[in-house]
Amino acid sequence: MHSSLSSLGWVCGGPSAVVLALLDVLGDDGTLVVPTHSGDNSDPANWNSPSVPEAWWADIRASMLPYDPRTTPTRGVGAIPETVRNWPGAARSAHPQTSFAAIGPRASTILDGHALDCRLGERSPLARLEDVRARILLLGAAFESCTAFHLAECRIPAPQVDNSFAIMTPQGRRWSTVRDTAITDDGFDDLGAAFEQERPITRGTVAAAEARLFSLTDAVAYAQVWLAEHRPSAASIPMLS
Repeated sequence: MHSSLSSLGWVCGGPSAVVLALLDVLGDDGTLVVPTHSGDNSDPANWNSPSVPEAWWADIRASMLPYDPRTTPTRGVGAIPETVRNWPGAARSAHPQTSFAAIGPRASTILDGHALDCRLGERSPLARLEDVRARILLLGAAFESCTAFHLAECRIPAPQVDNSFAIMTPQGRRWSTVRDTAITDDGFDDLGAAFEQERPITRGTVAAAEARLFSLTDAVAYAQVWLAEHRPSAASIPMLS
């Protein structure tokens, strides 16, 4: 699920009420999965919202708190994922920038094995969600928030980039750099509009929000073709920050 609490209007009980409602709909056999990204654990050289002086970069790299799935807060994904992250019994994947949290019986199946050099590709929870034929709920969120499109992006030719973050190792905190696929959500709104025109999507309203429900497998397959056609060159694709 990708969500915008404010799009719902005033909710009695706030984000906790939304999570409870979702868990009630899913039942004991269902699993709720949300992005719990923390993109601020990254190389300050790539920051632009806001940028910081180059003179600060070395100090930031040396002092950045390492990712801890238990305590690292989310950034930029909204109040509902932050609530899920803190929910009793919730699990969270291991990537320091693009983690996912889940509540339910399939949480471990979906979250385990999130590789440090695979933000949103084959060794991320997105591929496991595809395996279990998950559905995507956009609850007041636009298609540009549809993280599953990045799985398709990782399956077409794209440049490799350095990606850095602070992590904990058995030897202690470490600033680590890996090679990973460059990713961007540029064009995802256009991709979503085309997908909605051509593929089955269930639409409705929840409180004041527009909601869309659709197959993750279908979305990834469609996006892989669309992106290959609309991104003919693998050059100059910016890294998500």
